Amino acid sequence: MRQISDLLAILTQLATEHRKLLDQLDAQHAAMKKFDLTAMADVMTRHQATRLRINELENKRRGAMKQITAVLKLNEELKLTKLAQLFPPQAASLMKARDDLRDLAAKISRRTQGSARLASAVLGHLNTVVRLFAGAVERAGIYTRQGIPRVASRVGVMDAVG
Repeated sequence: MRQISDLLAILTQLATEHRKLLDQLDAQHAAMKKFDLTAMADVMTRHQATRLRINELENKRRGAMKQITAVLKLNEELKLTKLAQLFPPQAASLMKARDDLRDLAAKISRRTQGSARLASAVLGHLNTVVRLFAGAVERAGIYTRQGIPRVASRVGVMDAVG
């Protein structure tokens, strides 16, 4: 059946794009560790292009599944396992494509969680720096040798107004 071979081609393309995305996530993680802003920006543009291709392929996959469902005159939405049962000659390749995509999706999920934790830690440190800097600006004046701001003896008109 031609629709099955089209579906297999789409699944293969999806797996290829997911591998690209995983490689890009690894590159992003490495750039984040080095705090290489140009590399991070480059990877982000490649991420967006890869995600768009994945979305297009996913829409094609859904369309192919709808075509197969219509040809078989089924009422429910087909899953790859059910499709493999209906077409035993292509069952092995369909199950291999499904397993490859599941494995890649799990790896991408783990890498994304790691990058999110790293980004969260960096943002937490930057937040602390900004708060410390804002506090120092707010209490500008004379500092002791220990680095503690000394409070002015009287409150000026500008300080009272705010």
